[in-house]
Order: sequence, then structure tokens, then C-alpha cells
Amino acid sequence: MILAGIEPRAEMVHWWFATGILVLGLLFFAEVIVGPEVWGRRPWRRYLWPGLLFLLGVLMWPVMALYTNSMIHMVAHGSWAQVLMIAGGAELGVVRGKLHSQYWRLTSAGAFLVSGTAFLVHEQNGWFFARAAFLHHALGWTLIVASIFPLVQAIKPRSLIAASGFATTFVVVAILLYCDRDSAAILGHFSRFAGVMHR
Repeated sequence: MILAGIEPRAEMVHWWFATGILVLGLLFFAEVIVGPEVWGRRPWRRYLWPGLLFLLGVLMWPVMALYTNSMIHMVAHGSWAQVLMIAGGAELGVVRGKLHSQYWRLTSAGAFLVSGTAFLVHEQNGWFFARAAFLHHALGWTLIVASIFPLVQAIKPRSLIAASGFATTFVVVAILLYCDRDSAAILGHFSRFAGVMHR
């Protein structure tokens, strides 16, 4: 009972993740602007993406254990955590020079696909049920479509369009996550089954 009183709303958890994802997007834009050679002059910068990606995967485990209300949520968050950690580990191996093939970067495309699917699978309501439902659908399809960017980066690492699209994806995902409200209207529509509307 005490935990139920202090447990944050789901939208708060989404906002915390949005902050980390926004930081990643801004870092990617900085790398696109200065170029990978200049960006790589400071060795610690190369570890930001793999490290934060792996950290997002690790932080998904407590979300799975503490903030889920159904089995489908646990499966979605658990698979999401695993794929983020695998992609972060693979990217770290590439940066460290332990993994030599550029195709290891395909794990990032896999992380986008699984993340998008996780958003779609664990939202069981329709697009216009409430704002949270709409955003889960929008986030899911955004990530699935955007998985083309890391796929192109694995094949053509110097593609400016793919790098820019990759960075833009993170900023768009962060903005969508910041828009989350558990029980709020979307485009003037709010289902009578969605609960008590707030904000």
C-alpha cells in the first residue's frame, strides 16, 4: 500500500527515459555537424552512444519489474531491455576494436525494430483511446520505420542522410515521450473507458 502511494505515474517514467534519449539525439547531431573524425578526437565521446544505449537497457529491467501491470508489459519491457543491452554491447565492441565488422551495427537496427514492436505490442488500446495509447502507436511506428537509418549506416557508414535521420529519430522519440499523459485527450478525443482524465 505504501509503495502504491509513492509509485510514479507511467508518464513520469516515460519522461525520465525521454531525457536520456534526447541527450543521445543531441550528441548525434553534434557528431553529424562536426564529422566523425573531429568527434572521435576525444576517445571518451566514442563511448557515449554504446554506454548510454547499454544503460537504457539496464534501466529497462526495473521498469519491467516495478512499473508493469500485465504479463504482456513484462514481456515487452524484458525483450526491450535485452535488445538494448545487446546493441550497446555490440556497439561497444566495435568502438573498442574487439569487433571488426561494420555489420555489428545491425544490432542497432534490431534494437529499433524490437523497441518499436514493444511499443505496439504492449499498447492494447486503439489509437484514439487516450493520449498514451496514441503516443505508443506513434512511437512504435516511428521506430520501426526509422530502423532503416541504422541499417543504411551499417552498409554505408559515411552516409550523411542516414546519420542525420538517426539523430532526428532520437529527438522525435524524446518529444513524443515528453508529450505522454496517462489519461489525457488526444485531438479532442478521450474514451469513456480510459479512466479519469487529468491535465
